[in-house]
Amino acid sequence: MTVAADGADFLQLSPAAAPVRGLTGWLADAIRAAIIDGRLQAGAPLPATRLLAGDLGVSRGVIVEAYQRLADEGLVSARPGAGTRVLGISRRPAPAERPDLALLPQRWRARAEIDLSPGVPDLSGFPRVAWLRAEKLVLEQASVADLGYGDPRGSQWLRTELAAWLARTRGLRADPDDIIVVTGVAQALALLAQVLRARAVGEIAVEDPGSRGSRDELAYWGLRPVPVPVDEHGLQVDDLARSGLRTVLLTPAHQFPTGVVLAPRRRRDLMDWAAGADALIIEDDYDAEYRYDRAPVPALQASAPGLVAYAGSTSKTLAPGMRLGWLIPPSRLHSDLIEAKHASDLGSPALPQLVLARLIASGELEQHIRLVRKRQRSRRDALLGALHEHLPAARVQGIAAGLHLLITFPGRTGPDTDLAEAILRTGVLVHPLSWHRHRPGVPGIVLGYAAHTPDQLREAVRRIARIL
Repeated sequence: MTVAADGADFLQLSPAAAPVRGLTGWLADAIRAAIIDGRLQAGAPLPATRLLAGDLGVSRGVIVEAYQRLADEGLVSARPGAGTRVLGISRRPAPAERPDLALLPQRWRARAEIDLSPGVPDLSGFPRVAWLRAEKLVLEQASVADLGYGDPRGSQWLRTELAAWLARTRGLRADPDDIIVVTGVAQALALLAQVLRARAVGEIAVEDPGSRGSRDELAYWGLRPVPVPVDEHGLQVDDLARSGLRTVLLTPAHQFPTGVVLAPRRRRDLMDWAAGADALIIEDDYDAEYRYDRAPVPALQASAPGLVAYAGSTSKTLAPGMRLGWLIPPSRLHSDLIEAKHASDLGSPALPQLVLARLIASGELEQHIRLVRKRQRSRRDALLGALHEHLPAARVQGIAAGLHLLITFPGRTGPDTDLAEAILRTGVLVHPLSWHRHRPGVPGIVLGYAAHTPDQLREAVRRIARIL
């Protein structure tokens, strides 16, 4: 095929292939396909209508109508004296390449008798009775307006309950109108990335090591993650300041995957940096409800609502499949984020929002969290006891909170992906630390313990110890 406007040859169209009926659709389909697959690129001229009509043996009206259809779709443009030219299509950049293992293929899960992937809560503990009771009341009392197209920010009732609950449990400073209900932290990051890209932001600082899933989400929506090192005090703010970036994503209360808490001095330095650079801090408070050996660390948003976009969800307290979360952005981003949310899905599902509002209002959500926290602490203790017994030389981090811990092996050589594969051959699935870091470092494995009983966790450690 050539892109010259020299008749039917430009698409290798054969008059014999033309259908008896539907000539206009046939021609439009052929040209559209060539534009989509790249054979006709932006700026390429289409043949003059009279020339193409003569080559195909059809009336000029068929060609004019086909071109008009394509123009209506925004694929071509016609200007007097310039002919008809291809406009092309906008193509979303491909998502960042991920290592195969980060996708956790089903063949890996199928080989695992004990899946210690981090971030998986105890789904057997979902409060089915309380949820059913609340859902029944919601269905009995929901108004017609509750079931219609509502406020893209989410249910007013839920936002009111969330504002009070987050103030009480995380120290947040937010009114109901400040909150946007989202379908989890992933959507919060997606909306923020879209709004930031529209404001010509192309890069974002991220923790290294840090959540692979969050980095991939941001990269998919066009923000290039730039790694900033994490040490035993949290994100290295001096390195962040030297990067010249003005946007950062971090997990300050329980850093993923190391489990460290952003130290008080670092918090002050971070806030000073953000205020001086007019920067944006995206705070992922992903497992704030689970603290065992220390008091909860206040959210960053409480110190500087104008600098922090706070994101949280029920994925760890209830279940990831509920797809319920919240985003509390600075006022300067609020209207753009609401617009992006509305364009994305017209608002989150109504019934789950109303049920969650009732669970918060009744106190049943907090009661559930207290029960789960007690259960998770006993599982963590069982895992720690087994590690001390079978792997006394391993360095264990992140034990004071959350649903996972990190084991590193300072004296060990070789990639931790090989170690994870060897452990998988015993029937135990773990995350190699390298999945979650940009730069090379000490090998390690990340173990989630929320979804398994103490006996299962002890058995998993015995199998891991045989490999090590």
